[in-house]
Formats: sequence, C-alpha cells, structure tokens
Amino acid sequence: MTRTPVQTRALLLFLVVILLTANAGWAQERAPESGAALHDLRVDVGYLSADHLEGRETGTAGERLAAQYLVDRFQELGLQPGLDDSWIQPFDFTFSANPHAPQGEGMPRTGHNVVGLLDREAERTVVIGAHYDGLGYGGVGSRAPGDSLIHNGADDNASGVAALLEIARQLQASDARSHNVLFVAFSGEELGLYGSKHFVEALPMPAEQVSYMINLDMVGRLGENQRLVVSGTGTSPAWSAALDAAADATDLTLAEDPSGLGASDHTSFYLEDIPAVHLFTGAHDDYHTPTDDSHRIDVDGLQDVATFAVRLVEELDDDGDLPFTETDNERQGRQMSFNVSLGIMPDYVFEGEGLRLDAVTDADGPAGRAGLQEGDVIVRLGDTDIGDIYAYMDALNALEPGDTATVVVRRGDEMLETKVQF
Repeated sequence: MTRTPVQTRALLLFLVVILLTANAGWAQERAPESGAALHDLRVDVGYLSADHLEGRETGTAGERLAAQYLVDRFQELGLQPGLDDSWIQPFDFTFSANPHAPQGEGMPRTGHNVVGLLDREAERTVVIGAHYDGLGYGGVGSRAPGDSLIHNGADDNASGVAALLEIARQLQASDARSHNVLFVAFSGEELGLYGSKHFVEALPMPAEQVSYMINLDMVGRLGENQRLVVSGTGTSPAWSAALDAAADATDLTLAEDPSGLGASDHTSFYLEDIPAVHLFTGAHDDYHTPTDDSHRIDVDGLQDVATFAVRLVEELDDDGDLPFTETDNERQGRQMSFNVSLGIMPDYVFEGEGLRLDAVTDADGPAGRAGLQEGDVIVRLGDTDIGDIYAYMDALNALEPGDTATVVVRRGDEMLETKVQF
C-alpha cells in the first residue's frame, strides 16, 4: 500500500516523539500552551530529516516527498496556494557533480519550491522563506567527502522549515494584518540558490509590492547563550528599531551583520532591491556532514527564533513600504571562496575582537597541524590583524597553497604565536 506523506507522518509520529523528547536539551520548562507547538516542531524536524527522505537533494524522490509533506502542512495550517491555484513552483536547472564543469554542462533536473499564502487582502506582501533541500548522500558541498552516508540536514535546513511552519501558525492568530504573507520553502539552495533565484524572477506580484523578506537558515542551535545572528540589517534603515523590539520581546541577544550578500536565499531578494534579513543560530561541527541529525536540535530555541520572527513582522506591520538600502560595497566585493583553507569553523555569533574557532574541522589541516583548538581567538594571520570575519577573509585571500603564515591566537589569558602551512 502506498502511503501519503500525512499517513507516513502519523505512522512515524510515535517514534519521532520518543526519540526527540529523549534529548536532554529539550527538557526545559515551557508554558503549557506551547506544548502543541513544540510537539509540531519536533515532528516537522524529525520527518524532514528522517532517512527515508534520503537527504532531500534537489530533483530527487526525497525532495518531492518533502515538497508534498510541506503542501500538506501548509493546508493543515489554513494557508492558501501561493501561486494562483498551485502550491508548487517547478524550476529547471542543469546539475553537475563537478563544480568546475563549464556552465550549462551536466544533467537537467527539476526542483520544486512550495508556496503558501496567508491572504490579508492587503496591497503589500511579506515573504518569509527557508530552504528545504539538502545534500542527499553528500557529494559537492559535503564536509565529509569520503562518506556516502545520508546527510539528513536537521539544522541545515529542516530547522528553518519547521520554524517557517510555526511562524505561519502564530501569524494566523496575530493582529498584524497590514500585509499578506507568502511562505516559501525553497529548493535548490545547496546547489546555488536556484529556487530563490527562480522565485524572484517569477514573483506572483510586482516586486515593488514586496515590502521585505525574512530568511531562516540553520536556526536549530540557539542554545543557552540565546544569541541570534541577523544578517542583512543594512538593507533598510527600518530594521534596526524593529529588530531591537523583537529581541526585547523574546529575550534574545542579536549579533548583527549589515551585508545583504550571503550564501543563502535572502541574497536573491537583496539583488532585486528587496530589503532582506537572514536569521541564523551559528555554525557547528555537524554542518554539511552525516551527523546533522534531529536529536541535536534545540527545539525550545527553535520556537524562540520563530516567535522572534513573528514579533519582527508585528513591529513592522504599520511601516508600509520599507526603504531599500544597498549595503557596504567593500564587504560585498570580498571574495567568498579562497585558494587556501585553515580547516576551522568560525564562531559566527562571537562579538569580541578577533575570530573565535567554533571547531577545528580537519585535524590534518593547517589549523590542526599548528595545534589550534576550539575556543582559540585568532587576532592575527600573516600580515593582517583579525578584528572580525571580514579581516579573516582578507587574510585568506592574500594566501596561496604552499605559503607559510604566522598566526597569533588568544587562548584564555595567553597570547600564543605559531606557524601554519597551507
């Protein structure tokens, strides 16, 4: 017998809840009325990051199963189809497992955005999005290239999609009614923002009627520090006060980055002069590996991020058309890929001087061989003083394979100096 995604969801429900609630990180006390929402967040993350979806790679059977699940959830939440009478927006692209292949060379594939509408009969619209595709069995983009295991992508980005669904639930009951809201689950993000690029090119309304966009990508690891990274804060002067108010209402601490460019779907909107922010709870060692699984998600924190996004929408409800601002061209122009890698995971929520290491990702890489450790703060690399991640990018851009550079790190109260070989 063939089961629909809703039947499969019900069948898996008992197992998912037992597995996920066993995690000690989800034992925090919550108000009784939030219990149903937490339950749905657990189930949504658990379903989307389960092995039977095989990592949700764009253009595969697993992606299509996930898309149908999202259609069913949008319907359960009382949304309407976001594209005339359709929930699904297909898009074609050419896929190559070789990232250096000539443009256009490879196999044709079709991805599927899923779009739901909360219709307020308003003149303007807000877009809230999260990508639901993943890396499948690894390949291009995997940080475990030797493995052929399923990359379930619980944080990247089942977490963002689950938060998207929770935002839709909360906004149904919200008094913020000055905007329609389009909820978009993008595909094709991992392979090059294909889904969001197509969506922006084929918007169901004129671009000038889109007030702003909120993107949720990797929002499942908030943790005890309650610190949320918000990128794109410079894309409109209206963000600042609204973000502060939403943070106060949810007891979150924000780490803000003004740049409108980044490696996620908000970039597609920014490039069309639409104010856009990206919510992100930080990098971790499970990113783009087979260990990014659902039991590691901070589901209480996930609800906090969703509620923060709802408060942000409510704060902006009376603002009308948000003015667009082009962000720092110097930061935009910095190279996003480099000839060398230090073999670390930066701590994107660190607010001090320097670049803090969240993890040394390759024991045999330059950082591992040089003895760098998790928690070290890089303050100088080669000839560059490292004040933030942008200075770190500048330093990497100046280096070539075979170069040796001096690195200075702060470890606790000590300053240590060593050499790294690239």
